[in-house]
Amino acid sequence: MNAPETLDALTGLSDRPGFLASLRQQIDATNVDQASLALLVVDVNGFAQINGAHGYAFGDEVLRHVARQLAVVARSGDHVARIGDNRFALILPNILNRGHAELAARKINRLLELPLHFCGDSVRVLVTTGIAMCPQHASTEEHQLRQAESALSTARRNGEPLRMAKEIAAGHDASDLWNLEMQLGNAIQRGELSMHYQPIMRMTDLHPVGVEALMRWTSPSLGEVPPDAFIPMAERSGQIKALTTWALNTALRQANEWRHPWGRLSVAVNLPGVLTSQRALAELVENALGLWGAQHIQLVLEITERSLMDQEQGFESLTRIRASGVKISIDDFGTGYSCLAYFKDIPVDELKIDKSFVNGIATDRASADIASLIVELGHRFGLSVAAEGVEDEATLRKLEAIGCDVVQGYLFAKPMSSAELQQWLTDPRIGV
Repeated sequence: MNAPETLDALTGLSDRPGFLASLRQQIDATNVDQASLALLVVDVNGFAQINGAHGYAFGDEVLRHVARQLAVVARSGDHVARIGDNRFALILPNILNRGHAELAARKINRLLELPLHFCGDSVRVLVTTGIAMCPQHASTEEHQLRQAESALSTARRNGEPLRMAKEIAAGHDASDLWNLEMQLGNAIQRGELSMHYQPIMRMTDLHPVGVEALMRWTSPSLGEVPPDAFIPMAERSGQIKALTTWALNTALRQANEWRHPWGRLSVAVNLPGVLTSQRALAELVENALGLWGAQHIQLVLEITERSLMDQEQGFESLTRIRASGVKISIDDFGTGYSCLAYFKDIPVDELKIDKSFVNGIATDRASADIASLIVELGHRFGLSVAAEGVEDEATLRKLEAIGCDVVQGYLFAKPMSSAELQQWLTDPRIGV
């Protein structure tokens, strides 16, 4: 006899245990019937910001509002659940194809377009959705949930409203992807991780003033694994702190080995948003600096705007880190819908214009206007403004015209190994 389903007290939906039990049953039936099933994982954007600006009662009403809209989308036989603080799930069994799942996600967005009014306040609720199909992306409940959450993480980083999980690569089945997480756990010890660096150039003279450190992983079974696949995997499995520790120490160690005529270079390391709220973050950074020093290196931590907005409690850690001489850069700025009401309080030193605006800046008036506004905003608050993804002279000239401070992209150099960077830094043609 099955145990009675437990419900979430706030929304009346199934809670996480009830959801997992239902997902398991639905996937088992899907595999037997050789049908298709979709899992949508829906996350409320900027929920911490909503609580901070409007109060917890308003935040609770937002969650109930989202729950109601999901119930509207759900068909008879579908299953809606609240599986986290501001995270929901919708199980869609017996669908014809992935297009039906995407339509459901878009219908959720349409239902949420009208502002929510509560106790004299109003807000437009924005959500991000990750979608995974069974059997196309996974054949077990745990793997499908991870696939959907991975797609959601990618969508959030890219500023997209929804994202479908990646199809299983040709020649690999679901067990390959399932085992990938286990391989990642020992990738550091086996020496499979490496760091590549892309130069950052000062606009005034196009001389190098820093580099961005970019992690690479070569799996023995699947070859080169893209960061947008293994970074979300590390976040979900709790391995992201170990990878970030490795990245900090490797970047600082290798930067100490470079010999060049350009003075003190900055080294930017990407910081996962989930770490900003952890008290141990400041100690982790301070230990790395203490081990490798910072006399010839300016460490910069890059965090996405969306992650920073969702981790306001991390401001204290970032403030402590900045006090030790480390700089903070907001990556992908312009896509996270940050609230200007508290923008002045964010502990940062640099804004990095999102590549989607940089790519269109020479031909699209809207992209150019947004990039120009970001530069003006940054400069008004005493911040440096960077642009990545610069691939042609027309884009460079436009960024120069609006006052961008530093740039990076294929126009100057592709990411390269530490040894290749050492050689590049001594090339006399740099800046010509």
